[in-house]
Amino acid sequence: MSTPEEIDTTLYTAIEAGYRHIDTAYSYQNETAIGASLAKIFSRGKIKREDMFIVTKLPMIGNRAEDVEVFLKKSLENLQLDYIDLYLIHIPVGMVNKGFDEIFPKDENGRLLIDHSTNILEIWRAMEAQVDAGRTKSIGLSNFNQSQIKRVLDNCCIPPVNLQVEIHIYLQQKELVSFCKQNGVTVCAYSPLGSPSYREFMEERGYSMEGARILHPMEDPAINKIAEKYKKQPSHILLRYLMEYGVAVIPKSTNPSRIKQNINVFDFELTKEEFERISALDRGEEGRMFGGRGNEGIVNLMESHPEYPFPK
Repeated sequence: MSTPEEIDTTLYTAIEAGYRHIDTAYSYQNETAIGASLAKIFSRGKIKREDMFIVTKLPMIGNRAEDVEVFLKKSLENLQLDYIDLYLIHIPVGMVNKGFDEIFPKDENGRLLIDHSTNILEIWRAMEAQVDAGRTKSIGLSNFNQSQIKRVLDNCCIPPVNLQVEIHIYLQQKELVSFCKQNGVTVCAYSPLGSPSYREFMEERGYSMEGARILHPMEDPAINKIAEKYKKQPSHILLRYLMEYGVAVIPKSTNPSRIKQNINVFDFELTKEEFERISALDRGEEGRMFGGRGNEGIVNLMESHPEYPFPK
């Protein structure tokens, strides 16, 4: 949803504020703008490439072993980089590949073209080959459930180092996080603030929001009460809790003041009682916004896929 000019400002502001982790994806369609901005930043000597940690993702239209290298090379070209720090399989559901520009290919009736033949183990072997070739330093998963992660772990040569999934105070995924920690897989929480722009994003792309679950963690009374105590914003409390919970957080913003604000989470700690109070806000599957029950208007075209990862 960001213009190239906004991305320029965003990256410059973030790097000046101390951020070193950039999360993107082929499907976000902003890699080219990010690459152009990074090239300018590197050329000015503001920071070195090796000081940045850059993540991108294999799109659903690339979920075949023979397409992994093709799409990673395209991402590297877009980002103007020689290597990625972490390459993730964006989601275990595959779609038909109708070309680089059709991120969500549809048939003449407007239905998504799902590829039901997805084989995540074959895809993973192709991901491992990208590490061997030096195109990415490490590989991981996104939106995979526990059984899918276990299949990869049981059959891999290079284990996934990271899982990126939806995690916020209403969907804490405690069993999944525990499983990953036990198996040496770090966890990264997307939408840690509850994705305030989710509805706008989906509606702009023509998806019905009928039945969609929209939650507002930053408006939770318990969070606001703790924020008042520490003279912080609700976003600070949400991010600080997840950090103490043991997961990485990637709050999305193009607003320079919020970018600077969001990183200001290292000068306080939650008490044990506060941590437990926030832990108790978990709603389990009733807190899931991306996929799963309560979101039929968005996901019903994908949930017939054998690798659909969310509870139906």
